[in-house]
Amino acid sequence: MAQYMLLLYHDGAGGAKLDPKVMQQAMAKHQAWRQKLTDEGRYLGSHKLENEPGKVLRNAGGKVLMTDGPYSETKEWLGGYYLIEAPNYEAALEVSRGCPHLEYGGTIEVREVDANVAAANARRAS
Repeated sequence: MAQYMLLLYHDGAGGAKLDPKVMQQAMAKHQAWRQKLTDEGRYLGSHKLENEPGKVLRNAGGKVLMTDGPYSETKEWLGGYYLIEAPNYEAALEVSRGCPHLEYGGTIEVREVDANVAAANARRAS
């Protein structure tokens, strides 16, 4: 079965202003959704990233430049991800529609994991 990354983007500044009670509700919904994916045999992993933009490293003529991230032209930050299995891209999109992240104004980018990398990771894990 193919693997897909669900990349969760959000407005970092807006997310930091969420009421703690609303944030708790959101986390509970994410935990319930993760359990549903687990019960369906789709869940492979996930992590929430800290609510700060991080740093971006670039090679510029042999020098490594470090800037505040993610990018100056975007207001959305990568806030976390889910790694799931699905039989095809359409099924991965359907699964993604149920993610609670969308209820809170977030954006989800769905990307298929390279099949060779997924197979190598599966061999290492066993």
